[in-house]
Amino acid sequence: MQMNSATPRPSDERFLALGRIPLLKPRPAAPDARWNPSAFVGEVVPFSVTAFREGHDLIGVRLNLTSPSGVTSVHRLLQGAPGTDRWVISVPVGEQGLWSFSFEGFSDDYATWLHNATIKIEAGVDVDVMLALGHELVTAAAAETTRTSAQRRKLSSLAATLGDHTLAADERLAAATAAIDSFWNHPLASLSSSTADQQLLVERTRAGAGAWYEFFPRSEGAKRAADGTWRSGTFSTAAKRLPAIAAMGFDVVYLPPIHPIGEVNRKGPNNTLIAGPNDPGSPWAIGSRHGGHDAVHPDLGSITDFEAFVAAALEQGLEIALDLALQAAPDHPWVTEHPEWFTTLPDGSIAYAENPPKKYQDIYPINFDNDPVELRAEILRIVFLWVARGVSIFRVDNPHTKPAEFWEWLIAEVNAVYPDVVFLAEAFTRPALLKTLAMVGFQQSYTYFTWRNTTDELTEFLTGVANDTADFLRPNLFVNTPDILTEYLQFGGVAAHKVRAAIAATAAPVWGMYSGYELIENVARQGAEEHLNSEKYEYRPRDWAAAERDGTSIAPYISMLNRFRREHPALGQLRNLVFHPTDDEAILAFSKQLPSAHTANGKPDTVIVVANVDPHSVRETMVHLDLAALGLPTQFEVTDAVSGETWTWGTHNYVRLDAFTEPVHLLSVRHPQPTRSAAKARPSAARQPKQAPNAS
Repeated sequence: MQMNSATPRPSDERFLALGRIPLLKPRPAAPDARWNPSAFVGEVVPFSVTAFREGHDLIGVRLNLTSPSGVTSVHRLLQGAPGTDRWVISVPVGEQGLWSFSFEGFSDDYATWLHNATIKIEAGVDVDVMLALGHELVTAAAAETTRTSAQRRKLSSLAATLGDHTLAADERLAAATAAIDSFWNHPLASLSSSTADQQLLVERTRAGAGAWYEFFPRSEGAKRAADGTWRSGTFSTAAKRLPAIAAMGFDVVYLPPIHPIGEVNRKGPNNTLIAGPNDPGSPWAIGSRHGGHDAVHPDLGSITDFEAFVAAALEQGLEIALDLALQAAPDHPWVTEHPEWFTTLPDGSIAYAENPPKKYQDIYPINFDNDPVELRAEILRIVFLWVARGVSIFRVDNPHTKPAEFWEWLIAEVNAVYPDVVFLAEAFTRPALLKTLAMVGFQQSYTYFTWRNTTDELTEFLTGVANDTADFLRPNLFVNTPDILTEYLQFGGVAAHKVRAAIAATAAPVWGMYSGYELIENVARQGAEEHLNSEKYEYRPRDWAAAERDGTSIAPYISMLNRFRREHPALGQLRNLVFHPTDDEAILAFSKQLPSAHTANGKPDTVIVVANVDPHSVRETMVHLDLAALGLPTQFEVTDAVSGETWTWGTHNYVRLDAFTEPVHLLSVRHPQPTRSAAKARPSAARQPKQAPNAS
């Protein structure tokens, strides 16, 4: 056939893009290639790629991983689910910064020969030919200078065995089979292809793991006089609450805005339009004659008092997260100094914040388009100012109502100077916007967890955050907020509060709760999912000592949950969540496991959580476990952290969970010690999974 100028030639670059061994869909990856996937220090990251070749020859895949300090390691991948051509390996990342990685696929010549030789020699077909081919391969491997002297001597000995015609064919094949480990880290490779270098941003541990506690400093120590006037709590009185928060096992104290509160259009109790002289207003209506985002409310104390509060928190092992709410009260200094930062209506007035039909007369939203350069400079100044005052985490209020490109800029600017600063997106919004905020830099995200209550809802939601979005979005599973008191909590009583806390604390590495949750504060405004007499609009001092005395607080239960989290490193991971079937639609069962290779004590860590998500009943069911996937024997011991009881479990396990006593099992698995022979045999067996032959 005559070729013309339009006929593609073998040198055409289009023929070179795929590579001899196709490598597709590498992970971790963000949905859009313009952003990097992320992880956190201590996270065991699953790396995976789709790799295959034509015909029946076997392949291998390697991960080349380079740390921020320039240390490169090579990891051999294993085949995933049969028939998917997916190759996987999990690697812990222990250094903060930007990592690079690439995948290499290659024709695994020794594995291919051994596979074919085993079939043919056992069938008595081409025996001498197969042994001769093996002798040639091993002889070539023994000559490779990249191998150590010991490895080369071992391979020379194997070559001699394969070429020894005085030995039976099955003896020579057995020697070749026993030597398979010699080719694991140093395979006989040909026809290799590689992906381009990709990057993984690894952030500090607190960016991906921790327990959060939210409270209003003004309520701690607040006093009401006989004449109805209030004396606000201060940073000093709030600091007295810190030891109890630390004792419950929390890592982060989150404070709503602590700035001066607007006096113009101040809201009264339960978001009423008229405030009395003793009503403190909403902390989110920021700014007054006392200052704006760079000031503290004079009732709370001074900047020096705040810094002392931060120091007291650090002494308790607690970090401070501060609300970053980019909005202003009508009497914020910005309104007169920079009216261009707001939206002016045709009548000359400034537009209030709205979520139709709701209108927030005490708040002006910021317009990010009128004067973006000066506005950005001011916001960056404010963030740097609070970082200098000891704030290491910002919980960002309603980031989905501001441009995503602004957040991409701000977080990059801040993290370039302060890489340890963490931003949490409080964005209960559409999935695309929620995910985009995570991709542009937010280290953590609020999610839809608060509205997922049934086993089906929880299974679908948690599977998604542990798998589909885990490369770029880290969920912070808050069980409640000052704005959100779900019907499940309103009507579920103590059982609902225990169930939600237990699932949040174990299903993801980051969880949080708002003060009062431990006291089962569950009375809502009629027709709303917001607390009656919400602390957003009034002081709410709590008698913690009385609740402890009369046993109405579940603080001991919360403490147990956080202690359980710290005792089990498997719970510090997001991507290792596995669900197990039960025979009751109200019983949720899942496990988390960390292999011995990734634990500090060299022992595997396995946790099984079983929860009755119906807070109004007693449920009995069977829980069915995939023991092979968990690497467990037919019988093993589990100990419940809730009751302290120990049971023998297996594949099928009877469970009775009473919502009126204890609705959750938190089970730690006692792994039996492997025998010496099993411990030696397991790595080789795991390294050499069967590869499904490609179709002819």
